[in-house]
Amino acid sequence: MCQFCVEHGEGERWYLQAKNYAFDLESDLKRRDYMVDFISGFPQMREGAIKWLDRAEYLPAPLARAGKAAASRHMQKLHFGQVLPLEECEKVFALATSITVIPCICRMNTPGKKADEVCILVTTQPVTPILEAGFKDYESGPGLEDFHTVTSDEAMALVRSCEDEGLLHSVWTFHTPFAAAICNCNLESGCMAMRLTAGYELQMMWRAETVAVLDEEQCTACGRCARICPFDAFTAEKGRVTLHAEQCYGCGICRSVCRSDALALVDRSTVPAVATLW
Repeated sequence: MCQFCVEHGEGERWYLQAKNYAFDLESDLKRRDYMVDFISGFPQMREGAIKWLDRAEYLPAPLARAGKAAASRHMQKLHFGQVLPLEECEKVFALATSITVIPCICRMNTPGKKADEVCILVTTQPVTPILEAGFKDYESGPGLEDFHTVTSDEAMALVRSCEDEGLLHSVWTFHTPFAAAICNCNLESGCMAMRLTAGYELQMMWRAETVAVLDEEQCTACGRCARICPFDAFTAEKGRVTLHAEQCYGCGICRSVCRSDALALVDRSTVPAVATLW
């Protein structure tokens, strides 16, 4: 299990602990202010992070790795994620008493991208006042009409439609271990966390508690899994697909595009080669 499960889950999956959703954001000013500042300051934060990482590419490799590792440790205390397969999203929604769909902040700040409503806030208190405060200075919205509450069934329908589009799911903290959002993203949509993790090798999220396994006898080597995986966990060549488990984040979107039922997710702890790889 990941570090968060050890520290915040009492040996179980941290994002399935009701206590990690049970904060009253209006009275817990520290977390409330962090969420407001995160939303309102996201454009500047995004620009600064990319500039820093671009400069880090010119540093000696050991120094660049040390800097990225330090940045990751810092973010683990504030805003960090973990990949979730579809089944785990449903369990998270079952814990929430307030589920709010909002436009994706990453897409809002990525040139040429539409701010699709694919981010899902999962809390025990309504968050409209926080959203109003966070987004109030955005020139192009969103407005109150872009924030709407949904049922857990409606949230699952949205998550399934996102997976059909090749978007993976992840749960995120705002002042760890307080969990507040499920995001649905891929690299092409402008996801900042995935860009940092997969593009710059700055880890911003844990791998899932699951990992993919491939049934080679069932596999037809169509290559759909290799084309959709954002972490290069598959290679498809010479009529054969190979799964590189050490690259797999366990999101399950490969499973969703496999037409021969050759892919499944299993508990990471059952695969010795990656049981402690997060």
